[in-house]
Amino acid sequence: MTESAAVNTENTPQQHHFRMPHTYVIIFAMVAICAVLTWIIPAGVFDRTTSAAGYTTVVPGSYHQVESTPVGIVGIFYSIEQGFVQAADIIFFIIFAYGFVSMMIKNGSFDALMGALIRKTGRLSANWIFAIIMIVFGILGSTMGMSEETYGMYPIFIGIAQALGYDAIVGVSIVSIGVQTGFASATLNPFTVGVANAVSGISMTREMLWFRLFCFVLFEGVGIFYVLRYASMIKKDPTKSLLYGTRFQHMGEGKSRDELTSIRMTGRNVACGITFVVVFALMVWGVIVKGWYIDELAVLFMISMVVVGIIGGFNANQIAETFVDGAREMIFGAMIVGLARGILITLQSGQIIDTILYGLSSWLGGAGKYASGIIMVVIQNIMNFFIPSGSGQAAAVMPIMAPLSDLLGVSRQVAVLAETFGDGYSNMFIPTGVFTICGISGVPVDKWYPYIAKLFAVYFVLQLVMISVAIGIGL
Repeated sequence: MTESAAVNTENTPQQHHFRMPHTYVIIFAMVAICAVLTWIIPAGVFDRTTSAAGYTTVVPGSYHQVESTPVGIVGIFYSIEQGFVQAADIIFFIIFAYGFVSMMIKNGSFDALMGALIRKTGRLSANWIFAIIMIVFGILGSTMGMSEETYGMYPIFIGIAQALGYDAIVGVSIVSIGVQTGFASATLNPFTVGVANAVSGISMTREMLWFRLFCFVLFEGVGIFYVLRYASMIKKDPTKSLLYGTRFQHMGEGKSRDELTSIRMTGRNVACGITFVVVFALMVWGVIVKGWYIDELAVLFMISMVVVGIIGGFNANQIAETFVDGAREMIFGAMIVGLARGILITLQSGQIIDTILYGLSSWLGGAGKYASGIIMVVIQNIMNFFIPSGSGQAAAVMPIMAPLSDLLGVSRQVAVLAETFGDGYSNMFIPTGVFTICGISGVPVDKWYPYIAKLFAVYFVLQLVMISVAIGIGL
């Protein structure tokens, strides 16, 4: 899929219509801005040490300025190139995952399954189906830290949503809002709660676990309500869709609901459908039981792509050609991951991330405990732009925030809660996260941002409220 998958069809004169810059242009501009910052913000670093648990953490109070290493014009392009290198595992995971989906589309199984889904659901409200799926994704994100592993699910649920009469935004939301809300409303998430607790030298109390469970129910409930409200609105009036007026070509869109329901399942379609269910079950089992991540899941999708190709009656050449066609469609979104990684590499090359962390942490000096908790959440949300990694942010920030919270009269449990909140919820709003979601799904950035910004605003207020509650009840 290419960016041309979403094309404006309105007949507004060009001189009166703002044209959204190409996504690659926006990301390149952000890399360039970060490079400019490396010339303005002093370079500095914290000393680092390796804990007994194997985490590399910063040494509190060790910040010191170092010789500046600003990023020039050549450095900008080098950062982008290194972004592709360092994000290669995710890039190829996306390509192989879509290769599996593309094979099912090409052999007709996907349309047949969508038609069967419409017939089986009948008058059953799709809202129940969407809510259940979001809860499942939320639980996986909250307990096992599932997040990037769901990238391969976007095209599938876009197809399901469109087959049921909704738009692509609903399909993306089912996966992204479901799993990211769970990831942020972390209960046992090893990548955020686990690392942050270990670095802070604490174990989660029973009271905090119950509080986190309450937060999970609250935030996930708000997310589900938000998605279903939008879905119901556009179901009643398709012109209310944020994608109305655009041609969104994805997942073989073009067949009407009646055309899909008229397709009858063949033996090959049934076998491919069973394979899909088995693959999804293996993915969940592998992540939970075996600790699989991107590499293992990419192999799973690669093998599954070949299997459904054979089941669908394709020969070796047809399987190869279908994979190439699928990769061509998904390369636009996959490359965004590498481009966006260039932002982080630019900041690292300029050695200004620690300086930013040091400056933000100074906000807490002299603040009361309630103000401190709120400022911690704000800091963690800001830092997620510079360190878009749950475990990486916990390891970098908590060695500073944990002892600082002791001085401010805020428990380390609350400091960790602020870290998981700030790191998790901002993932769905910061540009790197949004560009990745839009790149994979094909939803235009200027359509997704107005949609997700409202939910993020609600989530942000809830973060501040729940942190204040946690402090107030003495967690």
